[in-house]
Amino acid sequence: MTLRTTKGQPEEAASLKREKKLKSGKITIPRIVIGGVSSGCGKTTVAKGIMQALVRQGLIVQPFKIGPDFIDPSHHTALCGRPSFNLDLFIMGEEAIRNTVTEASRGADIAVIEGVMGLYDGLDGTTTASTADVAAILSAPVILVIDVSGMSASAHAIVRGFRDYNPDLDLRGVIFNRVGSERHAAMINLTRESEHLGFIQKDDLLSMQSRHLGLFMGTEIPDAGQVGDIISRSCDLERIKRIAQSAPALSHTSPLRERDHSHNKVKVGIASDSAFCFYYRHNLDLLEQAGADLVYFSPITDPLPDVDALYLGGGYPELHAKALSSSLSCRQIPPVVDDGMPVYAECGGLLFLSRGIELLGGEKYKWAGVLGADAKMHARFCALGYTEGICRTGIGGPGLAPDGIGILGHEFHYSSLITDRDATFAIELSRGEGITDNRDGMYIHNTMGCYTHSYFSEKFAEVIVSAAHTYQKQ
Repeated sequence: MTLRTTKGQPEEAASLKREKKLKSGKITIPRIVIGGVSSGCGKTTVAKGIMQALVRQGLIVQPFKIGPDFIDPSHHTALCGRPSFNLDLFIMGEEAIRNTVTEASRGADIAVIEGVMGLYDGLDGTTTASTADVAAILSAPVILVIDVSGMSASAHAIVRGFRDYNPDLDLRGVIFNRVGSERHAAMINLTRESEHLGFIQKDDLLSMQSRHLGLFMGTEIPDAGQVGDIISRSCDLERIKRIAQSAPALSHTSPLRERDHSHNKVKVGIASDSAFCFYYRHNLDLLEQAGADLVYFSPITDPLPDVDALYLGGGYPELHAKALSSSLSCRQIPPVVDDGMPVYAECGGLLFLSRGIELLGGEKYKWAGVLGADAKMHARFCALGYTEGICRTGIGGPGLAPDGIGILGHEFHYSSLITDRDATFAIELSRGEGITDNRDGMYIHNTMGCYTHSYFSEKFAEVIVSAAHTYQKQ
């Protein structure tokens, strides 16, 4: 994987020199998983604060996020100066999770892994792909975050329940969040079910941080230095570090050898601004490994770059609907689509390729108009969950979707598409909603748009780069 830093330039555009690949075996990396009793208990803010506090101590912190999230990793990256990688068992598998952690953690002093939802909350009401599952795969000790507002001794019953639910889980300590006062902390501290690692008092700053994480990316929020300060004075960082250091060596296998594309490069344009900002770091790395030079641009302010393919990720295009409708990129996309340039778009990128969008207030804006569909925003989410499918295009489908290639990812959107009756789709979903009737990958010429945020396979990255090569030769 290519590791990037965000210091001094846009996080997606910067890169560190690629290091020598790891050999099969084991690697020792201190690591800790920050889990929560539920969503909203404060684990995201606690994880961010621990990352920032450790960075301030001079440590090189490698961040990770369990689950298919885009927003939290952007905050991790901004705080740590190293890219945060997703760890999702459903779309990655065990081996890829271990390899991702070992490879991304090279040169780091400690890995901090933020969990998702409640500690045991996994796929379809099971514990599969939960934070606990990933912690077990990584042999990583877990710190549990509990919101103790309105309780004292009951907090210990919660700890006991989480510990006894899976005695094999390495639950090593607890951080109590939203403590009302010193007296409240003393009441909780009277008895212990596990090691107490911190008591964080209620703080408006922490509440604001948590509330805003659902909207703003890490590059859009000023440095939240106070969060690290609060964690430093409220939690025992030295004990947390010792727990992380107790993690055993982690097994890994050698990643595939990088191919030499120095004489056969293509350029892939990556839409990158506040409207298009949802990308798995893994996907960008695989495109580079397949032979692509990534060229970052803003569809809001920039013309289309001189490239051989486009990748339009998800994000918040609806917040920039007017600016996008009058942008130069919006006018330049239809001609390159008609010319056969490969264009791959996900969620927000899919909407941008439609004829236009109707916002919640009724305002309507015209967009690129290369796909026969109209977008509409809704007050409630229209789809949420994992997606799984396979390309079923037969003869005449886009080069981006060769018949039989599998697609894995997730969908989460507050919009819907009203498609033309003759719309064509490249992907049949066995799991997920897609654009309509469990179909995704609406296409025309060599352009394809999906609601699925796909976690690329090596094969799919090579398909995109291969399509770019074909277009380059025309």
